[in-house]
Amino acid sequence: MYWESAARPLGGEIPIPGSKSHTIRAALLAAMAGGTSVIRNPLESGDCLCALKAAGAFGAEITRGPGVWTVRGTDGGLKLPEDVLDCGNSGTTTNFVMSMAALCGGCTVITGDSQIRRRPVIELVRALNCLGAEAFPTRPGSDAPPVVIRGVMKGGEARVSGFNSQVISSLLLSAPLAAGDTVILAADPLEKPYLQMTLDWLHNYGVTLKSYAGDFTRFEVKGGQGYRARESTVSADWSAAAFPLVAAVCAPSEVVLSGLDFGDSQCDKAVVDILIAMGADIQKDESGGRLLVRGGKPLRGGSVISLKDIPDSLPALAVAACRAQGDTTFTGLAHVRVKETDRVAVMEGELRNIGAEVRTTAETMTVTGGAPLRGGSVESHGDHRIAMALTAAGLCAEGPVRVHNPECASVSFPGFFERMNSLGAGLRSYNQEEALQIP
Repeated sequence: MYWESAARPLGGEIPIPGSKSHTIRAALLAAMAGGTSVIRNPLESGDCLCALKAAGAFGAEITRGPGVWTVRGTDGGLKLPEDVLDCGNSGTTTNFVMSMAALCGGCTVITGDSQIRRRPVIELVRALNCLGAEAFPTRPGSDAPPVVIRGVMKGGEARVSGFNSQVISSLLLSAPLAAGDTVILAADPLEKPYLQMTLDWLHNYGVTLKSYAGDFTRFEVKGGQGYRARESTVSADWSAAAFPLVAAVCAPSEVVLSGLDFGDSQCDKAVVDILIAMGADIQKDESGGRLLVRGGKPLRGGSVISLKDIPDSLPALAVAACRAQGDTTFTGLAHVRVKETDRVAVMEGELRNIGAEVRTTAETMTVTGGAPLRGGSVESHGDHRIAMALTAAGLCAEGPVRVHNPECASVSFPGFFERMNSLGAGLRSYNQEEALQIP
């Protein structure tokens, strides 16, 4: 199937769903905690439901209600899963449950969809082996799932590159339940706000670190601790907000994004200030949790923007750069190439397909904006952020843009297309049979 978008004005209010990153951390910590945790406003997306299913596989008792999950935890006594853990398309879940599995006696097999089975996890495998577990990929010569994890993790010292913050976060989440103390040394940590998010959730569930470096290069975690159940409310997802935000900035619009928490640790809220620096008319209503956007105004290029801490924002910001006069260069993109897809290469190719001028190197992307995008057919490549970004691009293109296989958007933003239509986007869905009949 595909969704077709075309240029048109937008207006109205769009509430932003709960954060994927927060929801996954809350669900898995609740599974490890003693007592019953209540999670309000969880994101009911594919990735988060995979995490919730994993929590149940480790022995947590779960009740799902409208807008709330209730999780009775295992008090640190995680059960060995009875079956293979299939993490679907969720890289975060895959990484986090690898360390949880290391707390169980016996072997756990962890896998995911075709994208997950291409995403490297070898650094986390090596770290778990350093901490007393036994971990290895199942395929000779492969550094990706399926992987086997045999517990139990005892503690010790693990050195990691810091290239993937999820490796560090995974170890931090499980290390308090190891028998001994754990030291994690990170050479050059990227995505630091995500590491701070993990530390905040550890604190929320009653665990403190013995010490950690302010630059996130060294963490010392006391073993033999326990998590305590709690009630929490998941903040809105700033990563998801980037897509309607860019659509509203690029198209003629008067749009309000609501339900946002400006004090949250999520790094992608930086997208707002980046767009404002490019000339976007965005007003922050911090007390009301809203962004007020008047779109369709010219944007400025000439910026060099590092995405080391906000890699998920590249697809959305690349679309905005197409509307900016002159060159916009994004740097620090090596880790953007190992997400659900190589997002640097995919966005370069698909934006070129609809008339953008894009150049890339191993770690940079330069977009020369100002010329109108044209219509055409593009492919999501099964990547939720690509699907939403290209839909936003269609809302400011000269001709219709057809985004094929867009259903993956539900991974992080269920109902994205319907919510955009509530703003007047006029997106139209076609199944494959109908698509074959349309020139």
